[in-house]
Amino acid sequence: MSEVVHTPRVFSGIQPSGNLTLGNYLGALKRFAQAQDNGISSIYCMVDLHAITVWQDPAKLANATRELCAGFIASGLDPARSILFNQSQVPEHTQMAWVFNCVARMGWMQRMTQFKDKAGKNAQNASLGLFAYPALMAADILTYHATHVPVGEDQKQHIELTRDIAIKFNNDYGVDFFPVTAPVIEGAATRVMSLRDGSKKMSKSDPSDMSRINLTDDADTIAKKIRKAKTDPEPLPEDIDGLEARPEARNLVNIYAALSDQSVAQVMAEMGGKPFSEFKPLLADLAVDKIAPISTEMSRLMQDPAEIDRILANGAERARAIAAPILKETYKIVGMVGA
Repeated sequence: MSEVVHTPRVFSGIQPSGNLTLGNYLGALKRFAQAQDNGISSIYCMVDLHAITVWQDPAKLANATRELCAGFIASGLDPARSILFNQSQVPEHTQMAWVFNCVARMGWMQRMTQFKDKAGKNAQNASLGLFAYPALMAADILTYHATHVPVGEDQKQHIELTRDIAIKFNNDYGVDFFPVTAPVIEGAATRVMSLRDGSKKMSKSDPSDMSRINLTDDADTIAKKIRKAKTDPEPLPEDIDGLEARPEARNLVNIYAALSDQSVAQVMAEMGGKPFSEFKPLLADLAVDKIAPISTEMSRLMQDPAEIDRILANGAERARAIAAPILKETYKIVGMVGA
């Protein structure tokens, strides 16, 4: 029986689908940059193979991959201290995914709400890749024996499937090889909502550009979008409880809390009772202070795509050094000759 000590390791991936938003920054990039200071091995991946589960324009996909890498670095992630790479440069992901395709059950995949949402009414017309997406996601994570995965609420079900695959593999082969990965969901603005509708997630696919703050927006655009963000006529409530039935107010307070590294309670103690005519300019100044330098640095990095490609290739080499021995041992457990 293979006995493995699972040392703490963080893995997370983001699809390079273009137009990074404030939601991507607060929900992921900012946390990733902070996490590298805690000394835990951290691996961050641009999941370009996941992106092609729906058709992508090749030139736009390549540009979006580089832009996402620039976003990681501009947000404070140091590619020398963390591993930063794009998924397609590490073939162990797809090799492990085939093993997991054979471990996962059809019924498990059919329960995935994201497949139902993305496939829509005509599921028969969806790609096989879209259906098998969660097995590749499990491979992304378990190929590194990652113990913790920072995710949004919408990906929690996929982490549960990853856990199911790890448990079933270990049981099927009588080993204690793959860790049972824990999702990490935390913080005030894990889920940043639209500036036009506080009940909907901030999304790059929303037709209104005023619904989101893009990480490529300049200072004036950021300030304008905050000033024009939808609110109700009442001032901010005196305490947290008063935010419950006011989604737009709650969203703006959450954003302020996340940008200022405070709790919602701390923000409400300071801002409770203020009219939006006072609160919004303060939030606009804070957002400009935090986001405008990121957009400036992203723009600078994108001037040198060859340097971004070098960083990604170097990250892929370091990722493979971890992934290859884990895949080899997996093959050996399964019974592959030559592993």
